[in-house]
Amino acid sequence: MKSELCFSETPAVSITITQAMAYLFCPRFTYFEECLGIPEHEETRFKVLMGREVHARKIKINPDYLRKRINVVRKAVSVYLASPTLQLRGIVDEVLWLADGTLAPLEYKFAEYRPFVFGTHRTQLCLQALLISEAFAAPVTRGYLVYVRSKNFLREVPFRPNDFHTARRAVQEVLRIIQSGRFPRQRGTAAQCADCCYRNLCV
Repeated sequence: MKSELCFSETPAVSITITQAMAYLFCPRFTYFEECLGIPEHEETRFKVLMGREVHARKIKINPDYLRKRINVVRKAVSVYLASPTLQLRGIVDEVLWLADGTLAPLEYKFAEYRPFVFGTHRTQLCLQALLISEAFAAPVTRGYLVYVRSKNFLREVPFRPNDFHTARRAVQEVLRIIQSGRFPRQRGTAAQCADCCYRNLCV
């Protein structure tokens, strides 16, 4: 889908936010996909397909709607951002301009609300926040998640100082694995391993 806004040229050496998310799932995911070139075939996964459909639908429906409850004064949808400095690129579902002068990313999730925020979701928002802050030269102190399968429940995610350190480190770790080709240590849980597309290759 074509982005509404596009900032910066794609950096020469960079990763996508999606690649960082895969690393957080398990570093070996990065190794199999990026070093060995074995495709994930995510196009065959139901949740991935539904997530893409939800993103496309949300962007098209009522594009001028502003969430007044959280003091949104302006928004842009499906925004492509890239930064040579951060060595990162990706598309943000919505960039929100808030009344207090800060900006925030908003991400739709084809998931049910839980009384906690998954670490991967927090880091995804932080990576988006880093790109937004650089592109628009404005502070980004929080992000938002919309849980589509819980009647579009909106969850605010305030950022902690260490969150940005974790996000930056994930980018550098992905680059390190890709550039070194070193087989990393496994980090997934038993449940994650059972659900991993590389489970038959991983030892």
